[in-house]
Amino acid sequence: MTLPRRDAVALGVTAAVSALALGLVRLAEERLYRTEHVTGWLAMAALVALTTLSLRKKLPFLPLGRTASWLQVHVYLGLFTMVLFGLHVEPRIPTGAMEGLLAALFVLVAGSGLGGLYISRSFARRLTTRGQEVIWERIPALRRQIREKAKALVLRSTKEAGSTAISDLYLGKLARFFDRPAHFWNHVLGSERPKRELLAEVEAFDRYASDAEQRISHELEELVIMKDDLDFHWALQGALKGWLFVHIPATYALLVLALVHGLLAEAFSTGLR
Repeated sequence: MTLPRRDAVALGVTAAVSALALGLVRLAEERLYRTEHVTGWLAMAALVALTTLSLRKKLPFLPLGRTASWLQVHVYLGLFTMVLFGLHVEPRIPTGAMEGLLAALFVLVAGSGLGGLYISRSFARRLTTRGQEVIWERIPALRRQIREKAKALVLRSTKEAGSTAISDLYLGKLARFFDRPAHFWNHVLGSERPKRELLAEVEAFDRYASDAEQRISHELEELVIMKDDLDFHWALQGALKGWLFVHIPATYALLVLALVHGLLAEAFSTGLR
């Protein structure tokens, strides 16, 4: 089964189960049953199940099935958990510090999960469209190499062209770009405007440059493109790694707070009886 068809089937099953859960909750409420405890503990159980994905990744040597299959279950169970949470809280604004914090954490976990799903699926494809595949940890060293080549070109220009024009161009327009990662959000959002502007600065310089300066400026253009490709990989690979540093800690914080909330709710309910 192809990935789009498998996703469609899984989404259909999730929608059917969600509709069934909604129908059962509404039927129980019509018969005056209290459903908030059931939906709350079901959501709690689903959260616990969702955390097993990270445990599966830590135990790759065990015959527990493919990680890709676990990820599929994680995605659609996460969507169903959002439905359970909606049934639990109903369409109302949470009251009290604990409920407010619990709702905020859930929104953070759900939002970072949906964002991470988009990032994982779209950024992995985009990374194949720009330059060669680069190991993220090697990018700082490669960036330094490009910067040193650019500086060497500037020094060469003063000797070969007998002018500081390229040096002035480098210090005024390019030095900051070569010194550090640049244009993170532009790369994430798919905009190449900063690269085009930098190349336009170099091309504008060419109109008034000597032949020797033009040869060196063309080499600078190539380095600008190489550095921009590195920054592209740095930004997208960083986003692929970084969203988990939000999602996973928020998930465990939500689990702890949800457990405390559930125990307090049970204790209060028992006390009333």
